[in-house]
Amino acid sequence: MTLPESASPPTAAPDSTPALPGAPEIAALVSYLEYDPQPSIVLDPHYRILAANTAYQRQFGVAGQPHVGRRCYQVSHHYEVPCDQAGEHCPMKRASDTRSADRVLHIHHTPRGPEHVDVELRPIFDTRFEIVAYVERLSTVRGASARPSVDGLVGRAPAFNEAISALQRVAPSMLPVLLLGESGTGKELFAHALHEASDRAQRPFVVVDCSGITETLFESELFGYEKGSFTGASTRKPGLVETAQGGTLFLDEIGDVPLSMQVKLLRLIETGAFRRVGSVETQRADFRLVAATHKPLEQMLATGQFRSDLYFRISAFPIRLPALRDRADDIPLLVDSTLQRIASGRSAALRKTSVAPDALARLCAYSWPGNIRELRNVLERASLLADDGVIRPEHLPDMVRGGASSASPAAAPLHHFGRMKLTDAELAHVAADFAGRRKELAAQLGMSERTLYRRLKALGEDGSHGER
Repeated sequence: MTLPESASPPTAAPDSTPALPGAPEIAALVSYLEYDPQPSIVLDPHYRILAANTAYQRQFGVAGQPHVGRRCYQVSHHYEVPCDQAGEHCPMKRASDTRSADRVLHIHHTPRGPEHVDVELRPIFDTRFEIVAYVERLSTVRGASARPSVDGLVGRAPAFNEAISALQRVAPSMLPVLLLGESGTGKELFAHALHEASDRAQRPFVVVDCSGITETLFESELFGYEKGSFTGASTRKPGLVETAQGGTLFLDEIGDVPLSMQVKLLRLIETGAFRRVGSVETQRADFRLVAATHKPLEQMLATGQFRSDLYFRISAFPIRLPALRDRADDIPLLVDSTLQRIASGRSAALRKTSVAPDALARLCAYSWPGNIRELRNVLERASLLADDGVIRPEHLPDMVRGGASSASPAAAPLHHFGRMKLTDAELAHVAADFAGRRKELAAQLGMSERTLYRRLKALGEDGSHGER
């Protein structure tokens, strides 16, 4: 490996930290990382950061807080134990076990606050095929926020992170993506995030609402039409396929496409060609296809309501979006974000609305069959009723108020807001009396193992309840 003589080496480990192990190839690799635009670090097999390139220092470094010589989980997660011992996927453990690369989406502490970070870790071998170091490359996920935000996707629950991780993996490719999930789970936001993470981000993102177009207008809306092709066609009009040229075409609720149009849609996808209504001239299409539906397409295949050949074309990479009840840890974050969005659309003279703790507990206990759309509608209504700017239980619909009171605390899972029902003192007492493992305690409390670990650690516990 030959590098320019002017290369400025990345930050090296202090004298108190063991030198890079072994071969000159390792030192050459460390120098090479300085030319990598992605933030990168070199780790020893004991999780210690041996070196970091300038891109890492620029994006993740904090003035006065050296990271070289510290362990990666201390810097990224503020843990005192490796990620797998804190209830998370540890890429180093997986890479060590498989002796190959591993990739995972984590939430890291950064100078800007918690952020979704795509982590790729590769082992480095010596001449005896022993792992002597690891190279970790980090990429911040721009399409999702782990803290309250007025724009885009918001969340940090495991089910949400799994969907974001799948999105990050498929975004650079041209594979068609099928977003599956209940109504109101944010499929258009996910589709837009996929577009923004792709190489087509600077080109159009065009939404086709398949459920909002009648069968008679579907072809002209999708493909466009020529002047005089039908009554009222006074000018040539480009269709949505043409508008999406070079970008992403998002077919929302594709399960509602009429059977008569499904064959034409299939031909478009297979050939990349189409004709405007009333034209004999073939046009070339250039778009990345993303489709979404809340309908059970596989069942529709069996009943003949959806073509199997079209289904297999659009479902090359399916991503299932979690229902809100499956990511209840995110409800407080989504409530804060939604209220920020509501406030941003109001007059500057109107104050931002907040939520009283007992109202928030009810929001967290409700099952949300309408998902995020229903949550937004409830908060918009409640904010209009909260004259003093504080949403209280009486401002919530009866079905939401009953969601927290209809079940006893022992019968209903506490989810993320078990912390509102269990004070720190109560949690410490429960943990001290619990004889099982931390994972079992977290399940009984209705919170994630990671959340339980953080709370116990904040209370001065070592977070290793039942793991000793």
